[in-house]
Amino acid sequence: IDHERDPQRALDIFNMVANQKGFNHNNATFATILHKLARSNKFQAVDAILQQMTYETCKFHEGIFLNLMKHFSRSHMHEKVLNMFHLIYPIVREKPSLKAISTCLNCLVESNQIGLAKKLLLHSKKVLNLRPNTCIFNILVKHHCKNGDIESAFEVVREMKMSKCSYPNLITYSTLMDCLCKNGRVKDALQLFEEMIAKDQIVPDALTYNVLINGFCQSGKVDEARKIMEFMRNNGCNPNVYNFATLMNGMCKEGRLQEAKDVIVEMKDRGMKLDAVGYTTLINSFCRSGRTDEALELIKEMKNSGCKADVVTFNVLLGGLCREGRFPEAMQMLERLPYEGVHLNKGSYRIVLNSLYQKDELEKATELLLLMLDRGFLPHYETSNELLSSLCKKGMAFDSVNALFGLVELGFTPKPDLWSLLVEVICRERKLLVTFELLDKLTGQRGTMLPPTAKIDQ
Repeated sequence: IDHERDPQRALDIFNMVANQKGFNHNNATFATILHKLARSNKFQAVDAILQQMTYETCKFHEGIFLNLMKHFSRSHMHEKVLNMFHLIYPIVREKPSLKAISTCLNCLVESNQIGLAKKLLLHSKKVLNLRPNTCIFNILVKHHCKNGDIESAFEVVREMKMSKCSYPNLITYSTLMDCLCKNGRVKDALQLFEEMIAKDQIVPDALTYNVLINGFCQSGKVDEARKIMEFMRNNGCNPNVYNFATLMNGMCKEGRLQEAKDVIVEMKDRGMKLDAVGYTTLINSFCRSGRTDEALELIKEMKNSGCKADVVTFNVLLGGLCREGRFPEAMQMLERLPYEGVHLNKGSYRIVLNSLYQKDELEKATELLLLMLDRGFLPHYETSNELLSSLCKKGMAFDSVNALFGLVELGFTPKPDLWSLLVEVICRERKLLVTFELLDKLTGQRGTMLPPTAKIDQ
């Protein structure tokens, strides 16, 4: 059942073996078929299996229902998420655990189904006599923080402290601090951090420290972020790659690029490697500062350190080259990279094409357009029309028609006024054969390629 890719065939196997003498399905086979069906959105079949389970005598575990909650939540079937919780007791024949409550609650809260979440908590308290633990409280704290309601989040924390079954932990404090930082209250976040250590004797980890580092960086206080990292080291918590990357990102935003490069050196000294995202952030900052040569050097450094630059990195670099008017280098990069194993996307070509068009480099733009079309990429619709129109107005009718033929092959339909302009220019140059070929291309091969509003002057 697990190895069968077709959910219907898996269900047929499930039903077939049930008829074999001496065979009985167990929790594992039911869990497997339900997961297979739910993952394929075969929810009607899931309901039928659940109905069958009510008559089975084998022992079931609530994990089946926790898994189904996630599938129903992913498919926006929020009432069904709550239904799965209510099915645990009659089918498993045991009260749902606190883990079941937290899983169901998290699915509902993440989907902003607050009404259903309240029903769940009320039912758990009054009917099941279950008291929320720290995990459940943390879900509520996260919900309020996500909505920017920091006061309600603190109210939940006060309730936690009065409860006999729970108490704020590192996750609680990290969530609150992150919310405070995102609302520009970094000093309050730092005060809460100190309270967590002094009053509750909770030892922060690298993730908690990163909340403060990022908070100070986002507030333009990189020096304070650096102090947090020093405090980390002095208290026995070694900064990780994410701490360094966050600090470097903050330095880039403030234009402190040499210091950002120094962070990479420090990371290497500590045996760490910056990932492609971190390098791309730094490369983007150098490109935006008009220091594209240094960005190119960073690409070489990435390669030497075994970090592969991806299409996002190269798109940033292409944008930097274009802003400096270094179109030959950008064009060479587009030509070369696919042969070096870099999978460019349509954005890669569009960055350069749009820049060429804006700088009135029509010959280079036409050359790049043909390369794009040869590789199966279309420019933006407006860019295509504007480029073809500019070629016509510059007396480059042949280039315009040649480009249009390639565009039409990939499903492009010119605007009516562009079509009229093309025909007018071609007729003026007495190239009627080209006109008829173009007309056949637009109306014959594609059937409906010529817009119904287009008019051709007689």
